[in-house]
Amino acid sequence: MRQRTLLTQVLAVNTMLVAIVAIVAAVVTRDRLQEAISTEGMLMLALAISSAVLLNSLLLRKRLEPIDRLVETMSRVDLASPGMRAQTSPGAAREVQRLTADFNRMLARLEDERRDTGRAVLRAQEEERARIAQDLHDEVNQALTAILLRLSATISDAPEGLQEELRETQQLATRAMEELLTLARQLRPTALDDHGLVPALASQIADFGDRTGIRSNFNRYGPLPMLSDEEQLVIYRVTQESLSNIVQHACASRVDVELSSIGRTVLRIRDDGRGFKGVPRSNGRSHLGVSGMRERALLVGGHLNIFSEPGEGTTIELTMEGR
Repeated sequence: MRQRTLLTQVLAVNTMLVAIVAIVAAVVTRDRLQEAISTEGMLMLALAISSAVLLNSLLLRKRLEPIDRLVETMSRVDLASPGMRAQTSPGAAREVQRLTADFNRMLARLEDERRDTGRAVLRAQEEERARIAQDLHDEVNQALTAILLRLSATISDAPEGLQEELRETQQLATRAMEELLTLARQLRPTALDDHGLVPALASQIADFGDRTGIRSNFNRYGPLPMLSDEEQLVIYRVTQESLSNIVQHACASRVDVELSSIGRTVLRIRDDGRGFKGVPRSNGRSHLGVSGMRERALLVGGHLNIFSEPGEGTTIELTMEGR
């Protein structure tokens, strides 16, 4: 059953009240009752009731319109797109103005809490990544180094038929060590700490091209503004996640990464892959990588846009507002 609006309910009650008042007035003035129930009297009564209902409707609609706008804003609010606020006209009732102000304060508080919580989560993730990268480098890497040394010593003393097999094992251990060091660098970008954002991005993109065989170019425009450590890390991680998605899904042969600071800081990652239409999906669910990149952008006051068409490649654009 369809729910009736507040305007309909109040208007129905007021119409009943007007009708009751008219009937009571006619009964009280019994000496004029015959005149009241005549055709002319009924028309006048109907006109009076209709005029009262119409005026009542107009007044109620004007007074309830701010509440309708507030409800509409509430239904459109999305914390993933912060900044939306409810508006009210100066002539709105005092209670409506208070309700709107309280709603806006609540919305601002929720956005602040969501941002603080997200920053804490990402900070914990980065600390855990750094710890794992350190453990891989210090413990697992040392163990592989010891294995390589033992293999080198064993090969010289091993029978000739076993030496070739030991050399193959040595090559496998060396490859495992290289992959381990690559994984450790991906977990914690030491180049970002040691050399800064631009050299770290250049190194990341060059390594990506060498590892995947995809032609990769990095271009830098404008002087780099003073970015916080958090903002630099967001740019680095968005680039990293974008390159990972390109390898897994795009089937691209060329990638162009651009970092521009002309007017504001904008990161663009373009590929010439197969592209997609709508929201990228995998097994019926949206990529967690895309939502993670959007979340990171929001935490530093920026926003992420994705432009793609089937067969036309994909462009990921991170814009840092106010930069």
